[in-house]
Amino acid sequence: MTGWRETLDTVADRTLVTGYTTLGFRLRERWWRPLEPGSLDGRRAVVTGAGSGIGKAIATGLAGLGATVHLAVRDLGRGNAVREEIGDQVPGADLQVNELDVATLDGVHRFAEKFLADHGRLDVLIHNAGVLPQRRTESPDGHELALATHVLGPFLLTDLLVPALRAAEDAARVIFMSSGGMYTQRLRDDDPQYNRGRYRGGVAYARTKRMQVVLARMWARRLGGDGIAVHSMHPGWVATPGIASSLPGFATAMGPLLRSPAEGADTAVWLAASAEGDRASGQFWHDRAPRPEHCLPGTRETPAQRDRLWTFCETATGVAR
Repeated sequence: MTGWRETLDTVADRTLVTGYTTLGFRLRERWWRPLEPGSLDGRRAVVTGAGSGIGKAIATGLAGLGATVHLAVRDLGRGNAVREEIGDQVPGADLQVNELDVATLDGVHRFAEKFLADHGRLDVLIHNAGVLPQRRTESPDGHELALATHVLGPFLLTDLLVPALRAAEDAARVIFMSSGGMYTQRLRDDDPQYNRGRYRGGVAYARTKRMQVVLARMWARRLGGDGIAVHSMHPGWVATPGIASSLPGFATAMGPLLRSPAEGADTAVWLAASAEGDRASGQFWHDRAPRPEHCLPGTRETPAQRDRLWTFCETATGVAR
C-alpha cells in the first residue's frame, strides 16, 4: 500500500468510526489480493473460542483454505453444532471439536497434553476466546476472569504447544485476537489482577487486551529462532453475540455500521495463510496492515514493565524457564 491509499488508510484508522466499522473494511478490501485457494492444504490449526462470533468465522475461513481446524470450545455440544454449520458452508472440511476452557490452567494442560499425544504438529494457533465480565469474578485458579481468559490461559497454551509449533512443516503462526480498546489503557503490571479501584468490565477487558499485545511482541522475540511467527491484531467493531450481551447500548447505537464476524476474522485468516504472515513477527495488525501499538499519551510501557508482566505470567501459570 503506497501513496494516496496509505494516506487514506491512515486517516480512516485514526477516525475510528470510518476505520473500525464495516465502512473501513469495505474501503480497504478493494486493495487486497485474494488468498490462494488451498493455501492451507495440509496445515493444522487450533482456534480457541470457536463456538460463535469471530472464532467461528475464523474457523470457517481457515477450513475454506484447506486447513484441518480444531474448534477449541468450552461447550462440546455447541462445538459439534458449529462443526455441522461450517461443514454445510465448506463441504469436505476437516473439523475437529476439542474441549478447552482457556480460563482454567488444568483445562489448558489437559487440552495440550491430548493434542500433543494425538498430533504432535501445529501450524496455526489463534487465541480468540474472550470474555467481558460485568463484575469482578475469578477463575477456578483464583485469577481475575478477563486476565485468566485473555492472558494467563493463552500464555500457558502457547508455552505448552511450542514443541508442536516447532514441528510445523512451514513457519508456524501464533495470533492473538486483541482489541482496539487496548489503546485506552496502559500496561498495568502493578495491578494485573485488578484488585485496586472500582472494577469496570470494559476496563478489565481493555487492560488484558493491552497485555496480549505486549506479550505477543515478547513471544515473537523468544520464538523467532524457532521459525514461529507471532502476531497480535484487532478486528474492528464487530456484531457478535458477546458485544450484544455485554455492550447492548453500543451494539444498538452502531447498528448496521458494525462489521460482520467474517469481516472481523479476515486479518486473522490472512495472517495464517499469507506469505506476509511469515514476516514482521511481533506486529500489531488491523485490516491486513501493521498499526501503532500506542496512540494516546501516557500509555507507553517500559522494558522493565514488560519484563515484570512476563515474570508474573510465568509465576501465575507455573511455567518454568
